[in-house]
Amino acid sequence: MAGKKKKKRKMKSGHAFWITLFLTIAVGCAVMFGSWAVVGMDDKAKGVTTENQIHQETNLQEETVLAKETEQKETEPGTETVEGQQAETEDWTDIGEVFSAEDKVYLKDAASPEEVSIVFAGDILFDDNYAIMARMKQRGNGIEGSISQDMLQVMRGADIFMVNNEFPYSDRGEPTPDKAFTFRGRPEYASYLLDMGADIVSLANNHASDYGTISLTDTIDVLNGIDMPFVGAGRNLEEAVKPVYFVVNGMKIAILSATQIERMENPSTKGATENSPGVFRCLNVDRLLEEIRKAKQISDFVIVYIHWGTESTDELDWAQKEQAPKIAEAGANLIIGDHPHVLQPIGYCGEVPVIYSLGNYLFNSRAQDTCLVRAVLDKNGLKSLQFIPGRQEDCSVSMHYGGEKERVLSYMREISAGVNIDGDGYISKQSQ
Repeated sequence: MAGKKKKKRKMKSGHAFWITLFLTIAVGCAVMFGSWAVVGMDDKAKGVTTENQIHQETNLQEETVLAKETEQKETEPGTETVEGQQAETEDWTDIGEVFSAEDKVYLKDAASPEEVSIVFAGDILFDDNYAIMARMKQRGNGIEGSISQDMLQVMRGADIFMVNNEFPYSDRGEPTPDKAFTFRGRPEYASYLLDMGADIVSLANNHASDYGTISLTDTIDVLNGIDMPFVGAGRNLEEAVKPVYFVVNGMKIAILSATQIERMENPSTKGATENSPGVFRCLNVDRLLEEIRKAKQISDFVIVYIHWGTESTDELDWAQKEQAPKIAEAGANLIIGDHPHVLQPIGYCGEVPVIYSLGNYLFNSRAQDTCLVRAVLDKNGLKSLQFIPGRQEDCSVSMHYGGEKERVLSYMREISAGVNIDGDGYISKQSQ
């Protein structure tokens, strides 16, 4: 054998012939097999695949697939944050050239390769001291016991579902002095957002820091802890004004959020500053318009989710009428409003649809009409916009059908000048 020295020994003369013959044959076979081996090695170098190679390559392929499947199982499905970091995606070359490392960018898969569905809901509240949580605990089935399955199907089925988080997640701080209603939910209640199918929440509202600045910063930590994107508030102004970008089917969708409530010089819900936490305030709308223009430069579609209006009325107020056209002109493709706690008109600023108020969603014990709004985008922009009527009653939410559905749609037609709403809730601008 190669690598080992053979021991020499004397042989008897009577066996010399046969031994010589045997050695000759053995040497000849060795040379022949050696030539074959060299040829085989040369063939392999030239790309000729042997049966052993096939087995090895098949095993390698199987190991690679298994590793990818394991990685996919270990990675939570849904939204993947890249925030400027390189990701293994066909779109990343383009994305990396558009966004910076400071931008909040999320890659997301869509149910359809041609469309992106985005669903919006209004105010939610998970405070133990108010009726919604009391009834939820009494029923003992969490979100499943408080939102009907058909509504959940729309929410969870959306590629992006957004809701207004009208309270902080914290067990610290003190209630804001002299404020009529102060809310907060336990940090663990943030998991209800995942149960609802939420992909992003707005913190731009007048209850975001009801238990002091610490309750807002706790909320930011809690949402970051469950990988829940948020807009409209931050540890400083730079974070508060920053949009969230979703990249879906190659489309870049920007979502911004701001609040003009409370309308006073020294509001109890503080606006963020360069060095202090707070919400993105837009009573002076100039900074919001600036951020919309910046987002428009690097986005295919811009959504502004804004906390505005007067509570408990379907009449638009002066600030809504004044700001909506400016927001549309700055580059918003869709404007979604909340805060009034009731439904308000649907309108258009040029070609830009405005849902002035989504109303309450899962917020209090009041029996009132509510809605989901579903936008479907394709490569050409907004493909469809649908108003889906619902009902908040007995601290739960359900979908309207039949006569009740038509009643709400008729009401929305009555208060929404210049807008068509068909029997399925699809919205369009009336032709001039």
